[in-house]
Amino acid sequence: MPQIDVHKLSDHARFNGFHGTVLFWCALIIIFDGYDLAVAGIALPSIMKEMGVSPTNAGFMVSSALFGMMFGAIFMGTIADRIGRRWAIALCILLFSVFTAIAGLTTDPVMFSVTRFLAGLGIGGVMPNVVAQMTEYSPRKIRSTLVTLMFSGYSVGGMLAALLGKGLIESYGWQSVFFAAGLPVLLIPFILKSMPESMAFLVKKGRLDELKGIVKRLEPSYVPSAGDQFALPHAHAAHGAPIGKLFQDGRGFSTVMFWVAFFMCLFMVYALSSWLAKLMAGAGYSLGSALTFVLVLNFGAMIGAISGGWLADRFHIKYVLVAFYALAAVSITLLGYKVPVEFLYILVGLAGASTIGTQILTYAYVGQYYPMAVRSTGIGWASGVGRSGAILAPILIGTLVGMALPLEQNFMAIAIPAVIAVIAVSLINHGHSASVQH
Repeated sequence: MPQIDVHKLSDHARFNGFHGTVLFWCALIIIFDGYDLAVAGIALPSIMKEMGVSPTNAGFMVSSALFGMMFGAIFMGTIADRIGRRWAIALCILLFSVFTAIAGLTTDPVMFSVTRFLAGLGIGGVMPNVVAQMTEYSPRKIRSTLVTLMFSGYSVGGMLAALLGKGLIESYGWQSVFFAAGLPVLLIPFILKSMPESMAFLVKKGRLDELKGIVKRLEPSYVPSAGDQFALPHAHAAHGAPIGKLFQDGRGFSTVMFWVAFFMCLFMVYALSSWLAKLMAGAGYSLGSALTFVLVLNFGAMIGAISGGWLADRFHIKYVLVAFYALAAVSITLLGYKVPVEFLYILVGLAGASTIGTQILTYAYVGQYYPMAVRSTGIGWASGVGRSGAILAPILIGTLVGMALPLEQNFMAIAIPAVIAVIAVSLINHGHSASVQH
């Protein structure tokens, strides 16, 4: 009886309603995730004023969620390869919805930080899982486009936070935008019902009836029969510890380079997400205008992610990433200089495109680089190690803000990691990618 290669089946399937369902749920989850992440930066000026905290302490408060995200990305990414992605995703949504809402009830920096840490476990944990899910179920020809389109929901969430922040904070206080973050918990039963489980997980667990149903939806021409056997190609089957697999088959050095790129990219993303509104307010713009810059940053990120995915499906994803990181270095550096406000908006948009947008594209590349059976683990570890850059950024930039340095030096500090990321991505050995080997 011939074995059905589920990876090849997914690679060559034509886009249909099943793919649309996976895209819808993954994008919606990322919108909520992006909202939860952006909400602290949006509310930061108001929180600092009400709680009476210094810029350095405010940096630690923002970083508490990012610290949780580091553990969440590693733990939830790894555990999903053992308990299944659907349940891991549902658990993450529960964590970030409930604890972000509870953060709105806190009145001191310590309790705020504790609740944000717990929310961070879910915020960080959901990312590797939805990227792995979208990568697994996307047709190969449009894989980068679908993953980046899905991940542009992250920017939509950031824009939603900025819009709600402008409408709610001045009228109802900073707490209101945190309470709104509790709503996604209501969707968990629908996600568990509609979201397919990972095919690699079902093959490993021998849940063939469930797998046949998914394959039928993925490829409508498939006719199930009693003797059907399913398999993963050798390159996509896990042997030994999932973490060890990241360093096998010549992938060790490239794995470390991915980690460096993630560290540098997430440093830039969270430096801008946490401090852009405050830096612009300090440069003489009103709170409303400063939040408009956050809106433009996330709009640029959405355009950057979608255009980056489109380019990556037509050109080499590695070199598209190198070009985007180089653009980040230039655009962020120029933000520190006095320019006409129209040009400033363009620079903020380009900074969003080449940092948040590039982070999304880097997730897409990692998702394609590792074999299916350890994809969540690979993305989770890259994201988790990269979180140390996200944790460091608000604290370091907060310290610089507290030192009252010239504006251009603050933005130069945010831009330097882009140069290091260019070097790291250039050194990745694409020949060892699972997509090439397959």
